[in-house]
Amino acid sequence: MPRSVNSVASRARRKKLMKISKGYFGRGKNVWTVAKNLVEKGLLYAYRDRKAKKRTFRGLWIQRINAGARLHGMSYSQFMGKLKANQIDLNRKVLADLAMNHPDAFKAIVDRVK
Repeated sequence: MPRSVNSVASRARRKKLMKISKGYFGRGKNVWTVAKNLVEKGLLYAYRDRKAKKRTFRGLWIQRINAGARLHGMSYSQFMGKLKANQIDLNRKVLADLAMNHPDAFKAIVDRVK
């Protein structure tokens, strides 16, 4: 019995990957072996950086809260400690937005915890 090769599925698999590699530089967009490696690496970077993005934004929010708190004579750690002590449950994302875009509201929070 001859060997059966499912060329329809193989072609579809390659086509799907080549579609992902569209826009890559040089042979990365049209040579199968190069494109396969680049797409795999790209997907790994995408997975890794979805996690890293969360860390980066948390750091940014902390910097913005710190800058806002220091305008009112407090450090970030003092401010966050007093927020917890006064049971004000606002996350860093909201606090950073207030410090950046609504300084009056942020000042009211700082005055409340002092």
